[in-house]
Amino acid sequence: MTLIARRIRVSGIVQGVGFRPFVWRLAQELQLSGWVRNDARGVEIFAQGSAVQMAALLERLRSDAPALARVDQVHSEDAATTGTCGFSIVASVKGRLATAIGPDVAVCPDCLAELFDPTDRRWRHGFITCTHCGPRYTVTRTLPYDRPQTSLAPFPLCPDCEREYTTAADRRFHAETTCCPACGPQLSLRDAQGHHFEGDPIAVTLDLLRGGAIVAIKGLGGFHLACDARNAEAVARLRLRKNREEKPFAVMSANVESLAPYARISTAERGLLESRERPVVLLRTPTSCDAVLPGVAPGLLELGVMLPTTPIHFLLFHEAAGRPVGTIWLTAPQELVLVMTSANPGGEPIVRDGVEARIRLAGIADALLDHDRDIAARCDDSVLRPLGAGAQFIRRSRGYAPSAIRLPQAGPSVLAFGAHLKNCVCVSRDDQAFASPHIGDLDNAATCSFLDETVERMLTLLEVKPALVAHDLHPDDYSTRAAIAFAEQHGLPTLAVQHHHAHIAAVCAEHGRRGPVLGLALDGVGLGSDGTAWGGELLRVDGARFERLGHLRPLPLPGGDKAAREPWRMAAAVLHELGRNAQIEGRFQETGAGIVAGMLARGFNCPRSSSMGRVFDAAAGLLGLCSHMKYEALAAIFLEQAATRHMERHGWPAPMAGGWNVNPDGQLDLRALLAALDGAPDVDLAAARFHATLVAALADWVMRTARASDLTILAWGGGCFLNSLLSSGLRQNLEQQGLQVLAPRRLSPGDASIAVGQAWVAINSLEQ
Repeated sequence: MTLIARRIRVSGIVQGVGFRPFVWRLAQELQLSGWVRNDARGVEIFAQGSAVQMAALLERLRSDAPALARVDQVHSEDAATTGTCGFSIVASVKGRLATAIGPDVAVCPDCLAELFDPTDRRWRHGFITCTHCGPRYTVTRTLPYDRPQTSLAPFPLCPDCEREYTTAADRRFHAETTCCPACGPQLSLRDAQGHHFEGDPIAVTLDLLRGGAIVAIKGLGGFHLACDARNAEAVARLRLRKNREEKPFAVMSANVESLAPYARISTAERGLLESRERPVVLLRTPTSCDAVLPGVAPGLLELGVMLPTTPIHFLLFHEAAGRPVGTIWLTAPQELVLVMTSANPGGEPIVRDGVEARIRLAGIADALLDHDRDIAARCDDSVLRPLGAGAQFIRRSRGYAPSAIRLPQAGPSVLAFGAHLKNCVCVSRDDQAFASPHIGDLDNAATCSFLDETVERMLTLLEVKPALVAHDLHPDDYSTRAAIAFAEQHGLPTLAVQHHHAHIAAVCAEHGRRGPVLGLALDGVGLGSDGTAWGGELLRVDGARFERLGHLRPLPLPGGDKAAREPWRMAAAVLHELGRNAQIEGRFQETGAGIVAGMLARGFNCPRSSSMGRVFDAAAGLLGLCSHMKYEALAAIFLEQAATRHMERHGWPAPMAGGWNVNPDGQLDLRALLAALDGAPDVDLAAARFHATLVAALADWVMRTARASDLTILAWGGGCFLNSLLSSGLRQNLEQQGLQVLAPRRLSPGDASIAVGQAWVAINSLEQ
């Protein structure tokens, strides 16, 4: 046999996922000699064997990789043979970083089997993990991913764990977060004053929850606030203490079978719920959320649901089930359903350690279920909405972030600060864009500080020194001011990127599209390049350049930003635009209706906006579905729900004849459609006809512009595309007419994607 040697480089998510043990076992099976190690660029392998053995190794590095790995590239080059015997895992080396850390994932079946086996030494161990599951991003301080760089560093391995860690055939071979009750973190339960509860923390926590208490429970990326979802008084108390008014809570159940009384679940939705990422999934309730779980999601037809993620979550449900032996109980319905919502005062970042929890959750939580494993990075829950056979991100965070999005080309590193609402930041490195976990709305000091914290963490974790800093066009947004301050501090140039340009650029980046596209951006608001408020735009986007080809006919916003919170004002604006200003005071019972009519008549404090979000608000206001919003997009949600109720019974109605007009200057005028809503006797039918007509109007507008501009690919983005009726109906209509549609898949269509779009525009600008 002729002996050959190869030096092999594997890149992607290949650290913290059991890749080195996988390579070791593969080498044993193929009878190769050599070594494997982590380094700054991923995993490096030196292997010796026959040509046949080497070919098998290269093929199986991709085909048989561990479940949590993502192999982006396998590069092999000839090397000189050595006298090496056997195959070993050798110490990691540092250098210029080119690898990434994987996201956190739920407990794997093998660990669950041990968790519920009374004969296993990890029985009921709240931190059970292996190379196939558990925390990654939230426990890692720096790369390469080795135990000293994680928050497990303060917990030296006991002899039993050390033996597993160094035994190649073991599932925990080089599992950096491995531990056991003898050497790992410990649970503690304290009351609001900091006094320890006697007894088993899990059992006492369950007793508190069953008694109506609110308990803060430490998870992967921060604390959750939990209470019994079936206890309406406890839910109301949590809502009052958290100052959450009517915004919905998510709930957690032991398994899908336990959800039968509360939600309709398709096979695809079950797959999302049971996936290793464990997102919150929005599910249709049998009647309404008020009927199945009062107070959890007031007025809504969809319930946010997730399954247990951490061992602590599983142990609570295991305790409620009576501590059964084995895992069969996980397939049977369980009664316990918990509200599981981010532990934070309204609008602030999630709480991540016990000291912070005792301060920030004072007056909210009755008790804290804590532990002594540090959370290196905050990371909120991800939220998805099923859409067709797939799903749509509402919030991309735990389980998914900061996994890289592959860009169509490499370029200089860019730091993008994102939008004011739903903020995420983005760091690019070579041909990858790393979008951070969810940060939030930058309207309080705590979230602004979290933005700064996340920027530093992302740059440190990825070892990136950006060449350019990108930000939104709006000069007053904190994200813009923070970007400029960062750039000045580090002597870097900045680039302002128009909001809707960034929306479309994010979709192009995700789909690897480099050439020109027609972009349809529909959202609440973004500062336009002409200084006005945009939000319903047709753009020609080509990398760093864009051109505005058309927009919705602008509507006045009586009271400015106040109109975005009070849909009746937008309804009044429509009546004014229809020449019916005199009817406003009699039509609306709200205090100040006469003042608003006067403002509209004089054009005082009534800036105009092409926003599609405000069109949805106007429609909801005209139909009486929502006059004041308790949280963002509530009017649009109620409008979609009304349409859904009709469509579930009768299907889609025909679009309204003459409901829109496309003006010669490219403006889409929807006044006729909105006029037909005022005084409609059947609200659900009117809401359904609104959606059907809007889809037809947008399709007409897009196709006219596509033909005139000779563009055959449409990319769309913006928060309005979270409306599933709009997204599914418009896609079907446009694709039937031969247009290729690119929509967000790995990013939210909302403002969370803005940072990726800014980064892609900035990279393209550096090429010019």
